[in-house]
Amino acid sequence: MHFAQEGILRRQSLRESAARTYARALPIVPVRARGLTIEGADGRRYLDCLSGAGTLVLGHNHPVVLEAIRKVLDSGAPLHAVDLATPVKDAFVTELFRTLPPGLADRARVRFCGPAGTDAVQAAFQLVRSATGRDGMLAFTGAHHGTITGALEAPGDAVGSRIAPLPYPQEYRCPFGVGGARGAELAARWAESVLDAPKSGLPLPAGVILEPVQIEGGVLPAPDAWMRRMRKITAARSVPLIADEIRTGVGRTGAFWAVDHSGVTPDVMILSNAIGGSLPLAALVYRDDLDAGEPGTPADAFPGNQLAMAAGAATLSYVRENSLAERAGTLGSRMLNQLRALAREFSIVGDVRGRGLMIGIELVEAEGDFGTARAEAGTGPEAVAGTWAGGGASLGDQVGLGGSDDCGVSTFAGAGTGAGAAAGAGHDGGWVPSTGLGSVGAGRPAGSPRPAAPHLAAAVQRECLRRGLIVELGGRHTSVVRLLPPLAITDEQATAVLDRLADAVEAVARNHARGEQTHPQRPQQPRRPQHPQPGRPGDRAERAG
Repeated sequence: MHFAQEGILRRQSLRESAARTYARALPIVPVRARGLTIEGADGRRYLDCLSGAGTLVLGHNHPVVLEAIRKVLDSGAPLHAVDLATPVKDAFVTELFRTLPPGLADRARVRFCGPAGTDAVQAAFQLVRSATGRDGMLAFTGAHHGTITGALEAPGDAVGSRIAPLPYPQEYRCPFGVGGARGAELAARWAESVLDAPKSGLPLPAGVILEPVQIEGGVLPAPDAWMRRMRKITAARSVPLIADEIRTGVGRTGAFWAVDHSGVTPDVMILSNAIGGSLPLAALVYRDDLDAGEPGTPADAFPGNQLAMAAGAATLSYVRENSLAERAGTLGSRMLNQLRALAREFSIVGDVRGRGLMIGIELVEAEGDFGTARAEAGTGPEAVAGTWAGGGASLGDQVGLGGSDDCGVSTFAGAGTGAGAAAGAGHDGGWVPSTGLGSVGAGRPAGSPRPAAPHLAAAVQRECLRRGLIVELGGRHTSVVRLLPPLAITDEQATAVLDRLADAVEAVARNHARGEQTHPQRPQQPRRPQHPQPGRPGDRAERAG
């Protein structure tokens, strides 16, 4: 390791909080970056599919972003103007409104808050609570809406908070064990029943918050039909629907906003990350009849980062004018199809899923490893008291005892049986319906998903880094390798990313089959000769970036 980088990393470990996340798994020190490529203090070059946790939709230091920032700096404009009107803000809002869903743009209001997405989540809760006079909220299991006090109420496993959880539909680990349209229908019926059941113990909430794609939950795209059903359910009961587009907005999923796929117009949209063009910026866009703000209401100290607004306006315009959302959809579909070959080739790849350039690869225990996994998790057949959910059963019949919290579905304190009664407790002490995942081993139905393998996902991440590829992990067990490349990625770069990832998966599968443990090692060049060589002047991926 280069001496300068080694010293920086050592001082970081001694002086920074133990709460740091990415730095633990990615021991690199970026010193220069352009497009998809990062150069570390050790002189190596990496293809960055973390993209600032999805913030850098145009990649690092895109020329239009740098030009917009320089223009503000050279103009002498104020860099801090609280919530005063400025030409920079006016230009940003004008461009933002051009992109909004048709049913929202004509009657939208925008509120700028603190610079982080979690600030915007808190502001959204405050907005709907003030507008409706109600207090409770509904969120979905597996959700991630931030890390500060108000936002921490929202993840679906919250217990004893003002946020009640609902099941989020997914194909691979369906909370009802059926998947597909049937699983999504059951999830919608559960939500409807909770809202309507007089003895559910849950008053009509102030709002329902959902992510069109759960990124931290494991890259789980919500079915379009379910999104439309949730819109219908909430509208019929005058419950504001809040779409969290912090990670999914600005073309990431193949549409400018992820709600565009389903044609749903939410009452509130939470925006952050990409809208600042790589700089901190967060805002709410909402229906004008929810506007209950009054003069004198406490305001954030940083409601409008002028540099971020300039960079954001340039980014929004560039994505819109160059059809990068459509490009993300086309290229993302192609990458998903190629990655699904990994699932057919290697048993440790359980599922490949995503939407646009938001892609997840879930690592699972290989065939023959179930005994070990069951012993570690305490989920043998004796833990299963319910029956496997059949596609034709009623919702009440679908619910049994789950042996794992991976299904991520909890019922509510004081809940009755309107949505089906849960029969037992999951690992976290919450009540969960059976997914079949808890019945690993004896009695486990054919075709049900294998246990998550976070150690294998971590090994793939390390092997990727050795090959000059930066990826992040997520999912409810941190078992999902996630790709979030910039929308400006070229076909050539996409091929390099897929080759290096395939190499890494192959290496981990081979080592796992031999019973070897993959440990962090010094980065090495990719094995396959057709790969671009990171760190060399002729690296075609760097030239394209």
